[in-house]
Amino acid sequence: MFVGRRFRGAGRFAAWCLAVALATAAMAESRTMMFFGDSLTAGYGIDPAEAYPALIQERIDAAKPGAWRVINAGLSGETTAGGLRRLDWILRQPVDLFVIELGGNDGLRGTPLELTQANLQTMIDRLRAHNPRMIIVLAGMEIPTNMGPTYRDAFSRIYPELAAKNDLVLIPFLLEGVGGIPRLNLPDGIHPTAEGHRIVAETVWKILQPLL
Repeated sequence: MFVGRRFRGAGRFAAWCLAVALATAAMAESRTMMFFGDSLTAGYGIDPAEAYPALIQERIDAAKPGAWRVINAGLSGETTAGGLRRLDWILRQPVDLFVIELGGNDGLRGTPLELTQANLQTMIDRLRAHNPRMIIVLAGMEIPTNMGPTYRDAFSRIYPELAAKNDLVLIPFLLEGVGGIPRLNLPDGIHPTAEGHRIVAETVWKILQPLL
């Protein structure tokens, strides 16, 4: 009896060790995807579980559970200058795929285009220096004509120019099919509803899926 109990105890311990080893291996194999943006990424006005980064996590889990961990680093009101200030803190953890969704608030405030572009370029440079193998995805933005058509058009060109210069993956327009459509946005006309975020997630997924 004593020997039997000891054998069963050893068997349970071995099984526990195997489970821990498998869990550790799974964690080591998982990769991290970071969405670094403003209120559009944070999911302003809706449940965070309905924001597009959370929906991307659902898509990934359905295809390959545990392969990727999605982090929503969106902050309402964030500008490219603010994003630059908190970037080093964000990079305290390893990131394999980094999505930059910033600049919209710059455009709405009329920030000089050269400054917005320079801030984004500095972010890209820091990301590359931090991890040369990191996949960087840039989410393109467009703004209304509040600042005039010349400013608006020049603003929209920032993103494809940066993507081409730095060999980044580009989401041409994050709010494609959502921006300017009242039923898909909150009363402020800027932030997507939960339904709008589902469309945004589809737009983002089309770009990200081949990368995963």
